[in-house]
Amino acid sequence: MTTHPPPPTLPETLPETLREDARAWVRKLHSGAATQWEAQAFRRWRDASPLHQAAFIEARQQWRVLQPALNRLVRTDAEAANLHRETLRKPEAGRRAFLGVAGAAAAAGVAGMAVYSPLGLWPAANEWRADWRTAAGEQRAITWSDQIGVTLNTRTSIRRVASDDQAEGLELLNGEAAIEMLPGTRHFSVVAGAGRSIGESARFEISRLEGRVCVTCLAGRVRIEHPAGDRLLLARQQAVYRDHSISGIAAADPEVASAWRRGELVFKQAPLSVVLDEINRYRPGRVVLMVDSLRGKTVTATFKLDRLDLALLQMQRSFGLNARSLPAGVLVLS
Repeated sequence: MTTHPPPPTLPETLPETLREDARAWVRKLHSGAATQWEAQAFRRWRDASPLHQAAFIEARQQWRVLQPALNRLVRTDAEAANLHRETLRKPEAGRRAFLGVAGAAAAAGVAGMAVYSPLGLWPAANEWRADWRTAAGEQRAITWSDQIGVTLNTRTSIRRVASDDQAEGLELLNGEAAIEMLPGTRHFSVVAGAGRSIGESARFEISRLEGRVCVTCLAGRVRIEHPAGDRLLLARQQAVYRDHSISGIAAADPEVASAWRRGELVFKQAPLSVVLDEINRYRPGRVVLMVDSLRGKTVTATFKLDRLDLALLQMQRSFGLNARSLPAGVLVLS
């Protein structure tokens, strides 16, 4: 009688790095551009361990569930469609075509859609050149030098850069970072989108989300250089810019700006749609609000980052919403 060893016990939660690798393989295999060598490399990766196989099965199931929704988004959302077209025009998109959707999706005019990950479930194309990246709900502290520390918030990607004047710094590809400079530290540069923020013995935070960059100075001085004009921020001041415009200088509330570093989200008369967008940054998957009339309803609350499910339950009760859970962490509120 032949006996077989019991199958290995898999952990309830797969490592996020393994999940990212599996998602990349799924995108590659669905791109229609995989070579025979790449197919062989994929099989070696998949067969390396039961964990690899489980991660691939999970990513494949997520793709099957989400691909129709992503296709509809590009066909019906003008902003998403424009971003899709702009991304495909960039030279880098050609070199990273494996991030796109091809095959049957290409016939529908949505090839390459996943390049910018509209639902936030896949890393966008520009994030693949990151030196450091955090997953959903993860924060990471980096000792940049003896005088400079950098803390990355959830879903954040950065890379090390040197500017034309050789100033030390980083590029914020996506997400949010806090910079801590010891007194006497001369300069530290953060490039984000069309602008560059240069701290001088400063503590400051900078976020880059959906084309909007917000720079908040908590201490010291931060100079923003932008094609539309420069700004000098002092303590408790902030400014916002996009590719072609920059705001004036406004007062900043440190309690709100730095809440994430205390493990909290603080909202003061914020629209419900904004609250859900922020929550989506910290949890795997996506919360989708289907009731348009509630998007502008305001919320004043403080939520713990490690209890976001409770926060969602509170909002369901407050606004009389029903919740339906779908695969890949998608929660539909209606």
